[in-house]
Amino acid sequence: MAEQKKKIMLTGDRPTGRLHIGHYVGSLRQRLELQDDPSYEKIFVMIADAQALTDNFDDPEKVRESVFQVAVDYLSVGLDPAKTYMFIQSAVPQLHELTVYYMNLVTVSRVQRNPTVKQELKLRGFEGESVPVGFFTYPISQASDITAFKATIVPVGEDQEPMLEQTREIVRSFNRTYGKEVLVEPEIYLPSNEACLRLPGTDGQAKMSKSLGNTIYLSDDEETLRKKVMSMFTDPGHLRVDDPGKVEGNTVFTYLDAFVKPDSFEKYLPEYKDLDELKAHYRRGGLGDVKVKKFLFAVLNEFLTPIREKRAYYEAHPEEVIRVLTEGTQAARETAAETLADVKEAMRIDYFKGWAEQYGEEFDI
Repeated sequence: MAEQKKKIMLTGDRPTGRLHIGHYVGSLRQRLELQDDPSYEKIFVMIADAQALTDNFDDPEKVRESVFQVAVDYLSVGLDPAKTYMFIQSAVPQLHELTVYYMNLVTVSRVQRNPTVKQELKLRGFEGESVPVGFFTYPISQASDITAFKATIVPVGEDQEPMLEQTREIVRSFNRTYGKEVLVEPEIYLPSNEACLRLPGTDGQAKMSKSLGNTIYLSDDEETLRKKVMSMFTDPGHLRVDDPGKVEGNTVFTYLDAFVKPDSFEKYLPEYKDLDELKAHYRRGGLGDVKVKKFLFAVLNEFLTPIREKRAYYEAHPEEVIRVLTEGTQAARETAAETLADVKEAMRIDYFKGWAEQYGEEFDI
């Protein structure tokens, strides 16, 4: 019988600010599911500060503060340090060494064709010779992050699939070039709820983004949440309550698709049986946007309340957050060091180990 492949998860976030509900439905929720799945041998969640610095190199204080805030977000939503290793990317030097070796396996033209790279360059206004090399090559760095832990599953948004495919190409190229099955090809893990694949911004734009100011943060207080929900984009053609409204492309209903629970209507809008009934009423007319937004606010506020409570605890006990990161980073270093040793052996650059075996003497280096 063939040996069953070990299931290992790796994912992470760039610390450029606090996390928002788009992060939650796109990836955090999947991490919570997988950390409770006994079939997974290890779960790693990375705070990708080195990647964040590629386009925030002139604002290191922002990245530094965000590392702590993202760690608090992780713990506040329920990531459990007893089940999940949370670590800081820059504190695992093996990742950076692997990146250097992988650079030899990827051409400039291949990185330029990566759709995610194109999109991110456009979003940040980089073009031509103004593109920082570190930012341009971040697909290779990401491949290093994933393969260092021999991750089999990577929970990310669907917009990251081109990055995963580039990682798989690097894995195949390395294993073929050096004649050993050292690296593991990862698979993407997407949300099962279609509304969660890419949650739009509150302004209706395709992507929720800190830079666009259209986010609802996991740390938002109740009044901030209320203001954001009540100002959300709906159907621009739904001018009066009696007008028939469109549900498709309506941000409020997309958020309801992502967050409504089986008991939400019983608690907050008992005159409707479920979301399908609410949508049907909106489509035929006679249902105002304000009523729907108030319902969405109640649903989101219920979701965020326990997260706020946990956040308050961890912000009052920073030493616990730092301890979690210390222990997680140490575990990440140990695992990445094992992979790096395998990589260097396959590349025949494990010189001192080889000489020790050849001459029967340990060399102190």
